[in-house]
Amino acid sequence: MYESRNMPLLPFRDFLKRLLLHFGGAVLLVMITLLAGMAGHMLFDTDITWHDATLNSAFIANGIGPYLVPQNLAGKVFFAIYGMFTSFVFMTTLGMVLAPVAHRLVHKFHLDDEA
Repeated sequence: MYESRNMPLLPFRDFLKRLLLHFGGAVLLVMITLLAGMAGHMLFDTDITWHDATLNSAFIANGIGPYLVPQNLAGKVFFAIYGMFTSFVFMTTLGMVLAPVAHRLVHKFHLDDEA
């Protein structure tokens, strides 16, 4: 997907397209994670509306913690697992967004070494 060491540096316009593509993938991953949290919350806590499930899932994904704590054991276990999962999603999205920037910097340093 990326250019190799012996290839020239990608033009800035193409680099911005690549960065936007990675950012879009990261946003899609976050949206899917939020939908999974909403679905799990509504599955394990039947007394909640969709907008409260959205708020609760967003709070957990942001590291704030639940707004409404489920009252049953299955809901609490789900949110414990969902909280750990969102930590992995955060690290993944950070890597997705920063990978093109890191690659461009390292590629530029290698080009400077050859000159």
